[in-house]
Amino acid sequence: MWIERKIESLVYQAFEQFPALLITGLRQVGKTSLLRKMFPDASYITLDLPANQLAAASNSLEFIQRFARPVIIDEVQYVPQLFQGLKVAIDQQRRNSQFILTGSQNFSLMQGVSESLAGRCAILQLYPLSFNEVSNHTSISQNEFIFLGGYPELYTSPKNYNLWYSSYVATYLERDVRNVLNVTDLREFNLFLRSCALRISNLLSYTDLARDIGISVNTAKKWLSVLTTLGAVYLVEPYFANRGKRIIKSPKIYFADTGLAAFLCGFEHAQQLHNSSMAGYFFENYIANEITKHYSFYGKRLNLYYWQNIHGKEVDFIIEHASGKIIAIECKLTENPTIKDCNNIFKLIDYYGEDRVFTSYIVCNTPTPYQIDKKIYATNIGELLRTLLKQ
Repeated sequence: MWIERKIESLVYQAFEQFPALLITGLRQVGKTSLLRKMFPDASYITLDLPANQLAAASNSLEFIQRFARPVIIDEVQYVPQLFQGLKVAIDQQRRNSQFILTGSQNFSLMQGVSESLAGRCAILQLYPLSFNEVSNHTSISQNEFIFLGGYPELYTSPKNYNLWYSSYVATYLERDVRNVLNVTDLREFNLFLRSCALRISNLLSYTDLARDIGISVNTAKKWLSVLTTLGAVYLVEPYFANRGKRIIKSPKIYFADTGLAAFLCGFEHAQQLHNSSMAGYFFENYIANEITKHYSFYGKRLNLYYWQNIHGKEVDFIIEHASGKIIAIECKLTENPTIKDCNNIFKLIDYYGEDRVFTSYIVCNTPTPYQIDKKIYATNIGELLRTLLKQ
């Protein structure tokens, strides 16, 4: 079964506008499968193979010129020298739609693009499947999706959930983390991953994280930096209108895929997760992911923050427009939020003023959106996404 990706039209658009196109993203999110389906007549080479890595590193320009264009070059992060050869090849024949590159996002990859391919390469990020993408092709509940996550292989063919994720984590540790860090104790790093998953949608304390694992704070920062660079987790920073005046300094931590986080936390099935004390945190993480994916489908920049005052009153997400106006979003794992659920939004409005807060939403499981108060609406994630980019 093939699941259509909503980013496809943007991929075609970027391919036509630039000499090169780079698709980044976590392993197994479907980068190669998507591109080979979209460009069936393109040449293809993968740098995952040591022989190809050696050939590309020895003489990158000669290696590139072997292939008819357009050409898909997979896993480009393994040969940073390739970017200089790409620059020369593009400058020799400056036309669009020549090279399609894929790579797991990391520092050396992005550095190579910025140094050699500036102005020559469009960069798009492919995320795991969204709930809408999956539900358009198979019958699945929101709770089941939060538990399973968005990796395409879990839906395109029957898979043992635990076996797939355990294999994914092992491969991920071996091939990505070891390529960046000298992690000799994989068990220790696995505990670190699990500890991060247990903190999803929470304020991040490096001190607490390090203490739980028995590592130094600097090691915790280094390991988390690698996870964020690779795209496994991301941090949402606090919102403050005055850049010099932070309300709360700590970021909040989220996983790019709730299925991976659920596996790391040890949940065995969707109902177990839904009945747990972590259900609300997973729902919030899911909402953050769906908003992020939705913006990526259209190549839109997303300025996503959270807000918390000194008394601990928190609004889960703030989306800032270029105009400076903000949209407030609270996540409630309920079907019928009431005026009582708006208290933190009221605190935000009191702090910034009604003119600054454009509109506010409580994202919940209501089948039909409704107004709770002036400029505050209860809505579901599907209706929220349909509304956001129109504002």
